[in-house]
Amino acid sequence: MTMHVFAIVLVSCVWLAAARTDARQSPAPGQAYEVWVVDQSDSRGKDHGGTLYIFSGSALTGDGASAATPAAAVDLGAETSALCRERTGANPVRPHMVLFNREHTHASLAFVASGHVVLLDAASRTPLDCIRTTKSATGQQAHAAFPSADGSYVIVANQNGKRLERIDANFASNTFTHNPRATLDLATCTTPSGGPCQAPGIRPDNAPICPVVTEASDLAFVTLRGGGLLVVDPRATPMRIVAEYDMTAVKGNGCGGAEVTGQMYVNSGGRPGPMQHLHQYGFDVYRFSLDAFRGKSEPFPVNSPSPTLAFTAEGERDSHGIALTGNGAYAWVMDRHQDVVEVLATKDDAHAGTITLNGTLTSNAAPDLTDTSPAGDLVFVALRGPTPLSGDPHNATGATPGLGIIEVTDAGRSGRLRAIVRITNVGADGVERGDPHGLRVRRVR
Repeated sequence: MTMHVFAIVLVSCVWLAAARTDARQSPAPGQAYEVWVVDQSDSRGKDHGGTLYIFSGSALTGDGASAATPAAAVDLGAETSALCRERTGANPVRPHMVLFNREHTHASLAFVASGHVVLLDAASRTPLDCIRTTKSATGQQAHAAFPSADGSYVIVANQNGKRLERIDANFASNTFTHNPRATLDLATCTTPSGGPCQAPGIRPDNAPICPVVTEASDLAFVTLRGGGLLVVDPRATPMRIVAEYDMTAVKGNGCGGAEVTGQMYVNSGGRPGPMQHLHQYGFDVYRFSLDAFRGKSEPFPVNSPSPTLAFTAEGERDSHGIALTGNGAYAWVMDRHQDVVEVLATKDDAHAGTITLNGTLTSNAAPDLTDTSPAGDLVFVALRGPTPLSGDPHNATGATPGLGIIEVTDAGRSGRLRAIVRITNVGADGVERGDPHGLRVRRVR
């Protein structure tokens, strides 16, 4: 059967990405765990769906890891799509990012192309609800959906719709309600300084990429496609801007975020296609002190509290996922253009080294979203395919679509790519469309 492929140019997200790897999301050492990785290519013979692969952590250790078979392979074009058609009248397209609530009982899966967010029971892999973002004059997407640590909400980046939306949540009762009154229209809103949220030379393209939520659930760091950043109170109705940054202070397309001892690390990324106001290459990593945002009632000045520039990379670079190693001592920043990991020491932001991923296992790793094992001995990363379905193809194209397993060495300071579990989806035309993107580690009770 031939795969039908949508021609879509999308910004891909980190952190989480986005992948967020804070203490509340990471399982405790010694616990059994699973690795969830999402192939965002369509289900076979369909123009929607996709596949969620779930691997037992025990299958990913040892010399035979590359031959690991998934404990479950969930066809998202089946039960999940049926639920979305029932609830919204449309099929979900391009499963992009997956994240868990604090207890790891539920998963939030964002479909970037169609704007759907599916909430799943993590143990049974059963879809519980399907909610679609609002369609605006500029589009309708769900690039990422971040559950709060307190379990009260899921915040959604409606990328091309240029809206930040909220799903009010009660995970204990499996109750999820889209709250339009909470929506923040990033194209038309006004900042605390009285200026426009979106404006040329300030924040020229306010498509939200990743709303990285703090462990305290009180702040969301919203990265923007065209540069700049907004720090938002996600509990307010409507959601309220707490601090504003323009494109001179924070570059665009960030999606990596990691909270470490009161500091929030956020990255930027490469340019998504022909958008001349963006930097085509290069990325930065910024560090924000969370205490600076708390306990103040009056508005902050523009670009304040000022972030620390923790790392900058020039040339043909594209940052996406961020993982923590060494019990938070190091932040591993994935570069999917150069196929390397840049390692930063979180105690002082010093560049601790570079891990090269290309070699005997792959000639073009294209590392994307990432997470760390409970014991901290392995870092898992989604490796992109030769037909990338999101992000700038110049940056996101890889040769070996699959789940990369990196052995952590030197107390978190270094590592080596030890194995790749291949993920494939070849159509009748012989084209490989497997394209892993979303990835998270889930603790098993």
